[in-house]
Amino acid sequence: MFDLHRLRLLRELKHRGTLAAVAEALSYAPSTVSQQLSQLEAEAGVPLLEPVGRRVRLTPQAEILVAHTEAVLERLERARAEIAGSLTEVAGTLRIASFQTAALALVPAALSRLRELHPRLRVEVTQMEPEQALSALRAHDCDLVIVEEYPGIPLAHPADLHAEELLDDPLHLAGLEKLEAGHPWVMEPAGTSARDWATNVCRAAGFEPDVRFETADLLLHLRLVEQGHAVALLPGLVFHGRPPTVPLHPLSEGRRLFTVTRRGRGTHPAVRAGRDALKAAAA
Repeated sequence: MFDLHRLRLLRELKHRGTLAAVAEALSYAPSTVSQQLSQLEAEAGVPLLEPVGRRVRLTPQAEILVAHTEAVLERLERARAEIAGSLTEVAGTLRIASFQTAALALVPAALSRLRELHPRLRVEVTQMEPEQALSALRAHDCDLVIVEEYPGIPLAHPADLHAEELLDDPLHLAGLEKLEAGHPWVMEPAGTSARDWATNVCRAAGFEPDVRFETADLLLHLRLVEQGHAVALLPGLVFHGRPPTVPLHPLSEGRRLFTVTRRGRGTHPAVRAGRDALKAAAA
């Protein structure tokens, strides 16, 4: 018989990467985590971890255990959702992670709706970029995240997560009438889907962008364009319903926004209420 608590620790190690990260997230001493995983190895009768430099990685047998743990945890998520659904009032805590423009344009209106319809529901919001938000979702650090998908860079759809489309957000060239070389650019950090997409747009137009400013803060993108320091590719949500402050030229495709939760968690009344409120805000 496997101990579920120890299985959770093994799963946490897969998603967080190091024993120290697991210990910090769960408020344990690293030695306690290591000891619990050693006991799990004894229960399994096979090695579950192997050293790689100063880190450890899961063995193939550990990956099998984690896959079954995910299935068990999904069933437990469904059980919690059914219990909560049997109650007459939506209550508890809903933890939302959102990137900046969605947090500005959608989250405040969604919070107002949730406060009106479900006054006993506590909502906590963290601003987080999509890549980090999905990792936090898998690690059970949040319940519902808002992510984006740029043209030509499809969003991954892992089996353990469930995504629902939220809205289409138009994309614009800001500060120029057409895509051309010879201008300083502001873009999001390298390695993000937004940066990959923006770079591909420029390359498709026949030039390599001169990126002089790099930030995930799209309000800073806008300010730099307003002051004539850079040109940018901006989504419509940057203006969240207000008149544009810079000349905009629409691109042929927009980005798509999704809400994502862990599979089995989506039927929980608090998560359903959060998704409904965000859809109402998007409408």
